[in-house]
Amino acid sequence: MQMNADRKIGQLSVSPLALGGNVFGWTADTPTSFAVLDAYTDAGGNVIDTADGYSAWVEGNRGGESETVIGEWLAARGPSVRDNVVVATKVARHPDHMGLAPATIKAACEDSLRRLRTDRIDLYYTHFDDESVEVSDIVSALDDLVREGKVREIAASNISPARLAASLAFSDREGAARYAALQPHYNLVSRDTYEGELEELARRESLAVLPYYALASGFLTGKYRPGEAVPEGARAGKAAQLLATERGQRVLAALTTVAAAHQASEATVALAWLAAQPTVTAPIASARAVDQLPALLAVADLRLTNDELRLLTDASA
Repeated sequence: MQMNADRKIGQLSVSPLALGGNVFGWTADTPTSFAVLDAYTDAGGNVIDTADGYSAWVEGNRGGESETVIGEWLAARGPSVRDNVVVATKVARHPDHMGLAPATIKAACEDSLRRLRTDRIDLYYTHFDDESVEVSDIVSALDDLVREGKVREIAASNISPARLAASLAFSDREGAARYAALQPHYNLVSRDTYEGELEELARRESLAVLPYYALASGFLTGKYRPGEAVPEGARAGKAAQLLATERGQRVLAALTTVAAAHQASEATVALAWLAAQPTVTAPIASARAVDQLPALLAVADLRLTNDELRLLTDASA
């Protein structure tokens, strides 16, 4: 299967699946990360999503581990690969650069550029909004980075509709760089985190939307089943909570039905449902091993029928 970069985020052309980099330097070591990145880009994928805070939650890590691995891969693969990928990273949660004060944004950007071993960030997100800072100050700092050529497009994640609308209005009024994309928490078992006011704003403002947690921390991959023991661990704990709900079981049943009709995996179907939503540009999903990639990449070729989309939507209501 081969994906085409036929979708747009501002001036950027992107593939229909973004590769999540949260696992690099965490559950995927450097050789494995390189193999995953190679396989993804060989299949035509071109959006690599990371953050300066990945993986500061691991004991002994300081944040920036994922960016460092990606930077090493970019350096090893050379300019031809760098010029053909969209490197997306985020600011606000590195332990040394918490929040979105203008000076913090600019210092964090310099550190991300250094770790990524590149001269520009293609898509730069505010990872979590910082309501102690005026949107005018945040956008102005990001605009400075765009004007300096260090950032190509700016975007937002984990932001309220009111703050997002205010940011866009400031950009329009002042002629500053404008958020081109939104990265919300959105999947078949987490719809109220995006649908409604935030979705309508994204539609009205023509924002590209790249949902994270697209597979609900593995719950939507089909590896958890009602009546079966769930292993211990944080991700599995979330899955157990969802399995205990009638809604979670309905969603899994619908996924299994649709997957069987297409001889596809549940993960592919869950991503295809997201990809079919009118405002969604590309779901984000991560793979900690190469053998997990085919189910993710297959979203580019799977088209669900209206009846199948309705079945999944109704099951997740």
